[in-house]
Amino acid sequence: MPEAELASLNHAWHRLDPWPDAAAGLARIHARLITAPLSNGNISLMIDLARHGGLAWDAILGAEVARAYKPTREAYLRTAEALDLPPGAVCLVAAHNSDLAAARACGFVTAFVPRLREHGPAQTTDLRPEAAWEFVAADFGALAGQLGA
Repeated sequence: MPEAELASLNHAWHRLDPWPDAAAGLARIHARLITAPLSNGNISLMIDLARHGGLAWDAILGAEVARAYKPTREAYLRTAEALDLPPGAVCLVAAHNSDLAAARACGFVTAFVPRLREHGPAQTTDLRPEAAWEFVAADFGALAGQLGA
């Protein structure tokens, strides 16, 4: 395989389209609140995803900044620290109940937005909230409404 083609294939993750509701809903939330991904993905990936998909972020946080991967406590707590916020002032939005449970254990507010086909049409996990998360919304537009944005 030619080197340029291999490099392009290796960076396919950097060109993923966002979920259809993500850019508009996130823009509404961003107009009112700080927005930052808490991702295990690297900063380069998150920048490319934001530019490709029109995602409005104030900062890019997560594994590289926290020097820890989710679901370790350090990943969440160091992210709150980087924002100079107490954990209870940070809301983790996720489609994964396990991620929300780890964030809640660190004192974060939680919001569940399901992505029913994230793992394909036969997905069997994370189809519904598995705990009483503070916010549950069908999509980012609905979440923006719940957050007053």
